[in-house]
Amino acid sequence: MGRPGVDFPGFGVGLVILRDAKILLYKRLRAPEAGYWNIVGGKVDHMEPAEQAARREAEEETGLVIGRIERLGMTEQIIDADRQHWISLLYVTRDIEGEPQLTEPDKLSDFGWFPLTNLPEPLSAFTKAAIAALPAARGE
Repeated sequence: MGRPGVDFPGFGVGLVILRDAKILLYKRLRAPEAGYWNIVGGKVDHMEPAEQAARREAEEETGLVIGRIERLGMTEQIIDADRQHWISLLYVTRDIEGEPQLTEPDKLSDFGWFPLTNLPEPLSAFTKAAIAALPAARGE
């Protein structure tokens, strides 16, 4: 059948989690962009609504309870170095309960809250696209 993102374009989601003018980022251990700081997200399962996938992935990766989310836009990432191709819907939330944790240490190595004006490096292309889609980043 093949692997999404590797053998054919994958369909994914990402969720920007904001609190107190800071964004929650996790450091990836696996391709694409291993070693890069990233928003939470992942692939959409067959027959799973994308918004539900964004909430599920975020809750699995952070241990947070995710409330209301809003759609930000879409991004397409072709990552030549990892030979991966993803099309993803982007969402944002400020409605969270709990404190983030490192719940998937086999996939993620570190996390933190970062001011949008002082982001860690390297930042994944996916995360750069999500931040650019934020209303504040567009001058709204």
